[in-house]
Amino acid sequence: MSPQHNDDESRELLRLVVGRIGRAHGVKGEVTIEVRTDDPDLRFAPGTELVTDPASRGPLTVRRGRVQGSRYVLSLEGVNDRNAAEALRNTLLVADIDPDESPEDPDEYYDHQLEGLTVRTVDGVELGVVEQMIHGPAQDLFAIRRPNGGELLLPFIVEFVPEVDLERGVVTADPPEGLLALSEPAAADESED
Repeated sequence: MSPQHNDDESRELLRLVVGRIGRAHGVKGEVTIEVRTDDPDLRFAPGTELVTDPASRGPLTVRRGRVQGSRYVLSLEGVNDRNAAEALRNTLLVADIDPDESPEDPDEYYDHQLEGLTVRTVDGVELGVVEQMIHGPAQDLFAIRRPNGGELLLPFIVEFVPEVDLERGVVTADPPEGLLALSEPAAADESED
């Protein structure tokens, strides 16, 4: 990514996934959005240009956005019918943000703030390092690279993750019984001679 410039100061902006395009809404090219930002009114303001993943589907410019029921609906420049809207399904929408920006809610985090943190149990046992965040339909998941090379998927809910300490670089986890065993390498089969 090439650095972006603002005023006198040269600063590299971070790319942040702010949404995923879902189904087409109606016949005029509107799309539903799975929102992944704390401020959709800011991120999806009219005139905002969003980078896409895959890049071949964008960039996309927001014409207008609105909440309809429990969904966020966007109208995008150049997307004028249902077929064009359906062709964008599952496209990730990405915004450039200042690296010093943080979510308004102190219990919310950007992926880049969590990736690379050490994960320890409430008893102090190291579970591994957060490799990436996975945004599932039910909840977000930590993809944790275990010291043994395995991977642990830990739901990011307060019952299993009671504390995130960015200053110390530590996520405190209290995984349910049996979850850790799923990320252990399978025991070698013992064969009889």
